Amino acid sequence: AGMRLYGGAQYHRAMAEFRLVVGSIKCPPITREEIVNACGVEDIHDGTNYSRTACVIAVAKACDTFEPFLHQQLSFRLLYILKRLSPISVFLLEKDGEHFSSHDVLVKRVQAAFNRFAESTEQSCRERCMEDLESTTRYVTWSLHNKNRAGLRHFLDSFVAPEQLCANTHTAHSAGLHEQSTGLNDSKQDRPKGELKSSHTSDSNPSGGVSETRLVDLLDNTLWNRRLAPSSERLVYALVHQIFHGIKEHFLVTTELKFNCFLLMPIVDKLAALLREDLESAFEDDLDSIFSVTELRHSLGQKKRELEIELKQMKRLKEKFTEINKKLNSLQVRQQA
Repeated sequence: AGMRLYGGAQYHRAMAEFRLVVGSIKCPPITREEIVNACGVEDIHDGTNYSRTACVIAVAKACDTFEPFLHQQLSFRLLYILKRLSPISVFLLEKDGEHFSSHDVLVKRVQAAFNRFAESTEQSCRERCMEDLESTTRYVTWSLHNKNRAGLRHFLDSFVAPEQLCANTHTAHSAGLHEQSTGLNDSKQDRPKGELKSSHTSDSNPSGGVSETRLVDLLDNTLWNRRLAPSSERLVYALVHQIFHGIKEHFLVTTELKFNCFLLMPIVDKLAALLREDLESAFEDDLDSIFSVTELRHSLGQKKRELEIELKQMKRLKEKFTEINKKLNSLQVRQQA
């Protein structure tokens, strides 16, 4: 933080800090009131679409969180870095003994043109980034924000309470043991081995019944009633956090890419040509604006008048000193006489 960086190094440090700060942002807290307000009513039935609720909350949180970082933190800071390039370049040239120009008006003209170029380029790049942010927070694409279904599936699997899961597992396991013992008894009554094996294989696996029970409980708690159960809140929280995380990653990647392409690269590609066109048009159309001939003539006339006044004052002083010298000489002659 204490290093004196210029130009590209300062730009890349600002981008690195932006990635660090925005990348470490967590989803803002979600209140029960926000979930209830975002539920709304569907146009076909009176059920609650919690995926829609999560999308509404996530995009609102993302827009309110990331927009200030784009405007106040990154854009203004990078514009400040760009505007500092001009005086730093002039200073480094003078330090190396290569004077950019001895005419101050020309230097100011180039600096003003560079500042206009930096401001217009930064505004255009910021508008592009705002379009990306608005499009990302306007419509949620699950292929973009939900990179894999494993995380969401793992979360949905954890909805059923542990005691309910244990109870279902215990019931299914007991049923499996009962069927297994029945099969063994049947085998003692000379049942064929193949039939015993198939019966045991189809009836002793409890995973299907447990999954169906958990799925029915999840649907009953989330989709088939308008009561905001704790499981519904957890579902909305998980979806909001997942969508918010996807928007954040997409926002970081697109913002960095946009600023590199439409703010940093135009300095390399377009700046020299734009400065040359600006100076050539000024030379052709308005030469006084570059060298300020009228202002220079006025300043030279003012200096001439000041020198004339100073010359008259010096002549008066000279006459006074001459008179004083004459009086002193006359007094010395009288004293000698």
